[in-house]
Amino acid sequence: MDFLTDFTPYAGLAVLLYAIRQTKRVPNRFIPIIAVILGIAFAFWQNGITPAATIIGLQYALLGIGTVAGIKYFLEKNEKES
Repeated sequence: MDFLTDFTPYAGLAVLLYAIRQTKRVPNRFIPIIAVILGIAFAFWQNGITPAATIIGLQYALLGIGTVAGIKYFLEKNEKES
C-alpha cells in the first residue's frame, strides 16, 4: 500500500503535466513552475502545511518533470528514426 500511495500522486502529476504540454496554450518554460505549484499544493493537501510536505511536493514536481521530459525525448527519437 505504501508504494501505491507514493506512486499515484507522482503518476497523476506526470499525466497532468503531459496534458498541459500537449495543449500548446502554456509555453514550455512555465511547465516546471506549474509542476512545482501543483506538487507542493497536493503535498500540502495530503500532509498538511509542513516543511516536510514542501520537500515531498518538490519531489513530486521533479519526478513529474523528469517523466514528461523522458516521454518527450523518447517520442522525438522514435519520430526521427521513422
